Amino acid sequence: MSLTYKDAGVDKEAGYREVQLIKGMIKKTYIPGVLSDIGGFAGLFQLDAKAYEEPVLVSGTDGVGTKLRIAFMMDKHDTIGEDCVAMCANDILCQGAKPIFFLDYIATGKLIPEKMASIVEGVSNGCIKAGCALIGGETAEMPGFYKEDEYDIAGFCVGVVDKKKIIDGSKIVEGDYIIGLPSSGVHSNGFSLVRKIVFEKQKMDVNDYIDELGMTIGEELLRPTRIYTKPVYDLIEKFNIKGLSHITGGGFYENIPRVLPEGLTAHIDISKIKTPTIFKLLQEWGNIETNEMYGTFNMGIGMVMVVDEKELAKITNYLVEIGEEFTILGEIKKGNEGVILWNLQE
Repeated sequence: MSLTYKDAGVDKEAGYREVQLIKGMIKKTYIPGVLSDIGGFAGLFQLDAKAYEEPVLVSGTDGVGTKLRIAFMMDKHDTIGEDCVAMCANDILCQGAKPIFFLDYIATGKLIPEKMASIVEGVSNGCIKAGCALIGGETAEMPGFYKEDEYDIAGFCVGVVDKKKIIDGSKIVEGDYIIGLPSSGVHSNGFSLVRKIVFEKQKMDVNDYIDELGMTIGEELLRPTRIYTKPVYDLIEKFNIKGLSHITGGGFYENIPRVLPEGLTAHIDISKIKTPTIFKLLQEWGNIETNEMYGTFNMGIGMVMVVDEKELAKITNYLVEIGEEFTILGEIKKGNEGVILWNLQE
């Protein structure tokens, strides 16, 4: 008897059905510049070079980490793709780049068209929020490598910035101010610790209702990562934003120093931060020291900006005008500590 690819666990027909399901979702993301359609060997995008004096392409790639486990446990997959877009788009935004296109890669043990389409729906929604086009991707069915009901997702985002407008932190000086924009929750980092606290130590189920949260623990943990393109890129175009830091893995201690020139330290008053309830609960449930919390999670601040003192009032007034919440976290001072957190109470 002759063997087929399907006998080996790869269902080509399922792949074809997935393509039909996601076509409409992908087209919703298209913006001027998209030249290709789904089904080609590569995605094509024509950059409007005339809009820039010296256009520089900026790229970023990332995944979602073990937050995927929460999606598996809840069998809910329509937001995890949005997380993937957020992790990539927010990173390139930190260089001053406007996201223009995105590609995704999904690998799974068994390709179930409806499930894969649900993941791509999240990617599509994320791209719309980030203002970029989903111009390509790959879904790989890998039997024997992944469990049938599991998958991994990674993304790749490309943006563009004028060379003279690249944000790299080099112009940050003593006396500059630090502004934080709120996160939507845990985002997509620190989930190995989250899972240890919630499911191993507290022995919770994803469907356990938490009164303090007003929802189940699974619903809270699966909240999509916030995408900052709209408010932040507007600020970049209107003001002199000297530094941007996406607060991801490593929290405040690892991410903020990445934008600071040598010899400067960010002094942050954490008493000004409106810490979301989920972080307070995680700290209590896990008996986690405050320093460790700020070295692992975003603690309610997903994006940090460094701005000139002279522009502080104009920037904060603009944020109020557009209805964007913010926190003036502190200022830049001389020193080699990277970050100093004030009012750190254990």
